[in-house]
Amino acid sequence: MSEIKDLSLPELNKKLRELGDELLKLQVRKQTGQVERPHIIKQTRRTRARILTMIKQLNQASSNMHNLL
Repeated sequence: MSEIKDLSLPELNKKLRELGDELLKLQVRKQTGQVERPHIIKQTRRTRARILTMIKQLNQASSNMHNLL
């Protein structure tokens, strides 16, 4: 969690894409019965949600700073 807070906006977007790809692969493997550790799917979904929250907060903060100027 703390490593997410240290990432910049472009890094967060890259990580979000990577996790999206990973989640898609995990879901396909789950459907075919090939997932060894199904809890990883839940973990990945939650990490993506945290990243989306951070992106939203960063965008909102930059928008607020822009309005102050």
